[in-house]
Amino acid sequence: MNINSYIDHTLLKATATERDIIDHCNEAKEHRFYSVCINSCYVPLAKQLLKGSNVKICTVVGFPLGATSTPSKVFEAKQAINDGAHEIDMVMNLGFFKSKNYVEVFKDIKEVKTAIGKTPLKVILEISELSKNGIVKACEICLDAKVDFIKTSTGFTKSGATLTAVKIIRKSVRNHCKIKASGGIGDYETAKKYIDIGVDRIGTSKGVAISNGALSHADY
Repeated sequence: MNINSYIDHTLLKATATERDIIDHCNEAKEHRFYSVCINSCYVPLAKQLLKGSNVKICTVVGFPLGATSTPSKVFEAKQAINDGAHEIDMVMNLGFFKSKNYVEVFKDIKEVKTAIGKTPLKVILEISELSKNGIVKACEICLDAKVDFIKTSTGFTKSGATLTAVKIIRKSVRNHCKIKASGGIGDYETAKKYIDIGVDRIGTSKGVAISNGALSHADY
């Protein structure tokens, strides 16, 4: 298993400097990660740094709360793509969801997906804030909106991905969309457990440690 090809090498902290982004992109090239996942202000810089490599650029929209207006999310997503992003990770509107205003949750996601066309859209559910039934309902909305991935977490709340939640997501979506597990995945053994149950992408700031762990397990 080439675990590096599953990794969205993530650096989303507010204090990330240009130097941090340069180092981050260099790590992604060295380890041949699938992508870097960064805040949108750094997408133009990453585009320059990753030119000529196979590393994709992923950025976030409505992050980390999901509570910005739909037009704001649409603009943010379109601008990021214009700047060089290849994938968009948007946060579901949890307030609307908790209000059971599922029509607005759907519209929020659908309008972003429509605006970005074939560009892959990952929708972050923030599973730490949802019940099992809530996860199932959120998955149904995402499928209706024709998203490309369902993502577990922002990594900015009390907890991140869990194997239990990913199993619920997998059962809900079957093969109709992909799954990205993120939040708290910091070593090779944990990452492999998620891949073994059907995750298509791993979002982590510990990509180098996971890669080194894979080497120690002679997986290459």
